[in-house]
Formats: sequence, C-alpha cells, structure tokens
Amino acid sequence: MSLLWIYPLAALAEIAGCFSFWAWWKLARSPLWLIPGLMSLALFAWLLSLVDVSQAGRAFAIYGGAYIAVSVIWLWLVEHQLPSRWDILGSAICLLGSVIIVLGARGQ
Repeated sequence: MSLLWIYPLAALAEIAGCFSFWAWWKLARSPLWLIPGLMSLALFAWLLSLVDVSQAGRAFAIYGGAYIAVSVIWLWLVEHQLPSRWDILGSAICLLGSVIIVLGARGQ
C-alpha cells in the first residue's frame, strides 16, 4: 500500500477515534461511542506501522501533513464547517513540508 493511501487512511482512523472521545465528552454522547473509537485508534496505529520508512519519527513527521489536511476535510464534511482560506493555506503548507521530508528521506 502506498504512502498516498496509508497516511490519509491513518489520519481518518485517528480523527474518527479521537472524535468519538470528543463526542462522548463534549457532545454528551453515549459512552458506547468509545468502543468504535478505540477500534479506530488501533486501526490508525496499525496503518501507520505499514509505511516503508526506517525511522518512526520521520514516518510520524510525514504523517503530520496528512493529518492536518484530513482534519480540515473532516471539519468540512463531518462538522459542516466550511474551511477558511487560512485552513486551506495552512494545510497546503503542511503537506508541502511532508513532501519535502519524503523526498529528502529517499535521498538518504
């Protein structure tokens, strides 16, 4: 599975898992929301372990850009809040940073 799929899927799994805790705590949802949330967080960890990067810290740094971009998409599609131009610009800058790290890691 390529980085183009693993990182966004991992981000979606992490965000969904964390959102289950948010919904339980902040939105007064049932504690049962935590069960799929924990499963989603486990899926996130497994997906992130599939990346073909030799150092965990570098894999996590690359992942950071995908997480931010997917979070802004989540904001729009799940929470029905239109991202601001600053959300979009910030996400693009973070994705660019991830691309720089990926390209730099290939040269080592």
